[in-house]
Amino acid sequence: MPSAGDTRTPERISEAGAPRGNPFGARFVAPLYLGASLNPVNSSIIATALVSIAAALHIPVGDTAILISSLYLTSALAQPAAGRLAEEFGPRRIFVAGITLVLVAGIVGSLAHSLTALIVARVLIGAGTSAGYPAAMLLIRRRAEQAGHAAPPREVLGGLSITGAATVAVGPAIGGLLIGGAGWRAAFWINIPVAAVALFLALAGIARDPDPLRFGSPRALASRIDLLGMLGFGGSLTALMIFLDALPRLDWPALAAALVLAAALAGWELRAAQPFLDVRLLVANGALTRTYLRNGLTLMGTYVILYGLTQWLEVARGLSAYQAGLMLMPMGVLTALAARVVSRRAAVRWPLIACAVLLLVGATATLFVDSGTPIAAVICVTAVFGLTSGAGTVANQTVLYQEAPAAALGTASGLLRTFGYIGSIASAAITGTAFHRGVSDSGLHSIAWVLVAISALVLVMTVLDRQLARADLHHTDQPPAGARNPGPAPSTEPTRTEIPRTELPRTESRSADMTTGTHTTPALDPARTALLLMDFQPVVLGAVPDPQGVLARAGEALAWARAHGAHVVFVRVALTDKDAAAVPAHNKTFSQAVAAGYLTDGTAATAVHESLKAEEDDLTVRKTRISAFASDTDLRAELRARNVDTLVLAGLSTSGVVLTTLRQAADEDYRLFLLADATADPDPEVHRVLMEKVFPHQAEIISTADLAALSTAAQ
Repeated sequence: MPSAGDTRTPERISEAGAPRGNPFGARFVAPLYLGASLNPVNSSIIATALVSIAAALHIPVGDTAILISSLYLTSALAQPAAGRLAEEFGPRRIFVAGITLVLVAGIVGSLAHSLTALIVARVLIGAGTSAGYPAAMLLIRRRAEQAGHAAPPREVLGGLSITGAATVAVGPAIGGLLIGGAGWRAAFWINIPVAAVALFLALAGIARDPDPLRFGSPRALASRIDLLGMLGFGGSLTALMIFLDALPRLDWPALAAALVLAAALAGWELRAAQPFLDVRLLVANGALTRTYLRNGLTLMGTYVILYGLTQWLEVARGLSAYQAGLMLMPMGVLTALAARVVSRRAAVRWPLIACAVLLLVGATATLFVDSGTPIAAVICVTAVFGLTSGAGTVANQTVLYQEAPAAALGTASGLLRTFGYIGSIASAAITGTAFHRGVSDSGLHSIAWVLVAISALVLVMTVLDRQLARADLHHTDQPPAGARNPGPAPSTEPTRTEIPRTELPRTESRSADMTTGTHTTPALDPARTALLLMDFQPVVLGAVPDPQGVLARAGEALAWARAHGAHVVFVRVALTDKDAAAVPAHNKTFSQAVAAGYLTDGTAATAVHESLKAEEDDLTVRKTRISAFASDTDLRAELRARNVDTLVLAGLSTSGVVLTTLRQAADEDYRLFLLADATADPDPEVHRVLMEKVFPHQAEIISTADLAALSTAAQ
């Protein structure tokens, strides 16, 4: 059965190339792994080319640092943006577009003769490679749901991490080999054959996105992708990067600009219907936010060694770029091995603790490294950081997969990388500050002391994070990755897809008269009618397409109720601490909501959307399960007290609160009208089937435009 977020049937998936027995065959995962490795390999391979580039262009070595920061800054901005675009337009389309851009960037860099041209190439590489990881995460999640996998596909996620983490460490060795034999341009032209192969594999092995490409009006598109949120995020992050890049000089205007723009961004995102950066989620979902911070700090420590030690080996120890790259080979090998081992484990807490301990051990060992230290000892120190990188990357990625809402996994995955790039740029600032007066042993030791502080903070954060233990307990109780779920469960966080507007027959043809065979829709008596506006909350709106349109039509229905004297009931889902504690672990939907923390009562995310204003006589129902009748208010008694015998339903989502409430209300003999255009579901096929095949047997399917005529007919 197709899962939320993908309308293809299993047969169509098979036709597109996915094996029936193994949804994660080589044809599917190979392009994902290769595409996701393009960004980290470009991040690390340049390290051994900086000295050669400076010599060829007759510029100071320090000026080449912009080739590192330009890619990091672009990637930090583009990763979550690419994830959001993948959610909106389809992950395969964005994946292919990104690889094509990398191909173009490889050509630009290969032909460049100035630092400016190289910067342009690096920016293009950063933008193009940023599509690989978030699109891959979305494609993996979609395939796992289609296959009925309850648990994260750890082997596949592990493979994604292995290719990314290993190429970071192996990049300098590859770069040293290529640059030593073919010159610094190899750092750019290597993208051409790799991107070409990845593009071929993607087109051949990844099924097309099922939904047609829709843009709509520029204004609607800007609202759907939250263009202003993206721009605000980019502005604040750019200002922060400028501040970090200026260190050790303190660029106070840049820092002030970063803080002001960040505050403005937070204010905007709290009001946005489909926020690019879901501030409420970051506040409510502490486990996800801590994962971002933990990943960023861990990668900061890893990159400090990657870049700082590479420069120290070349300058202080007199090694060539090729030799320095070879020195880091064991680091890459152990990164891959650690990632492989951790990917086979269901638990993540102990791998993350081990990662933090290893980071502290490596930082402490670096304090004792100097120009007289044997090369073998230096290699052992780098190997420790390889273990740290492999274990941390896989475990943090698994936590992200578990904790992030499915509808926003692309953006969430991009943000994970963004925090990593912030850590990377901070590591460049740390290295630049330590080696400001020249690369030396004392500078390396300064870096080591910073590493000690970072690793200690990561260790404390991880040990004190109780959510990791609870998540381990929950997810180790889930069926194995290859097991199928017994059936679909309604979810408050399904995958984001485009949903077509329902074409409604005219109201004259909706209800059947069994004696004449004609169809007429019965009139509404507003005095005995209640309009139920269900789950129009920011936390739910983010999971459906065109939330502004659905909100507008719900507002039209609300205006009708006010004008004609119908009763109004606002229904929202939210859990108090007591409610959360009472949710059993076997309740899949609500136990996951409790773990993620995104249904917490009292937060802005669980309030009725501000565009739907309640009045004194309205009834507001807080429910603790999917049905509107599963609430802390006796909804039945309230409706009886108002002499209500007719319900007009509108809500999110069609397969969730609408389905359960309509079925229960039908069994309790209410006359039912369903506003199809004020109802939405993330899965268009589920929405269509329910509207056409299921609901007409128990309710009148109408549009908001029909309400006025139906209520007039009753007068």
